Amino acid sequence: MSTSSDEVVREQPKLGITERLSHERLLEEQRRTLDTPRRKPGLAARALFTAMDLLYGRTRTLSKFKVLEVIARVPYQAWENVAYVAVTHRYSKPAFARRIFDRVHESRAQQDNEQWHLLILEELVEEEGGREPFIRYRVIPQIIAFAYYQLSWVLYALKPAWSYGLNVDFEDHAEHEYARYVKEHPELEMRPYEGMFAEEYGRFETMGDLLRQISYDERVHKLESLQRMREPRFV
Repeated sequence: MSTSSDEVVREQPKLGITERLSHERLLEEQRRTLDTPRRKPGLAARALFTAMDLLYGRTRTLSKFKVLEVIARVPYQAWENVAYVAVTHRYSKPAFARRIFDRVHESRAQQDNEQWHLLILEELVEEEGGREPFIRYRVIPQIIAFAYYQLSWVLYALKPAWSYGLNVDFEDHAEHEYARYVKEHPELEMRPYEGMFAEEYGRFETMGDLLRQISYDERVHKLESLQRMREPRFV
């Protein structure tokens, strides 16, 4: 089933939680992701993905996904910050300031969704019982996220389409990585998800469906950024 970026953005609830899909739809959307060629990333995104492979290996793991989610939130935080600065300078024009503030709400909803992903991944990693080196999995991700925030902020302030394009590259990468991880691990179909965040994020029959849903969320964010790339600032 084909879904345009306009349709995906319009369908999203205001609280930033993307559409919850049935098991059948999740399988369908996973196949769609796997059948869709990856987007060719720009220079900054390629540098980020290469650094992550060097630091955390090319193998897809839950620990590596957790690092990905630490970074995933920061573009939305940067956009929210820029929008707040713009409201400060444009509040004398209430109609325009209201449109800017709508972007604040949108960015907050998107980063909240990514925050759920991070909390869920942290929970899953803890359940696995693996030991993660503190510097590698706590300090370095924060350093990468800080640098990525600054880049996203500057690009957005200069030309929003540049920052949105970087995020499209990132979300496309995340969407495909999650979908491939589920394909590589059929044992996930035997594990239900009833974690501590199920009340807020949703309950899923299997871990496979949980990660398919996260993959779908990443696609939604990708399509949202693609749509914003084509629009003037704060329309």
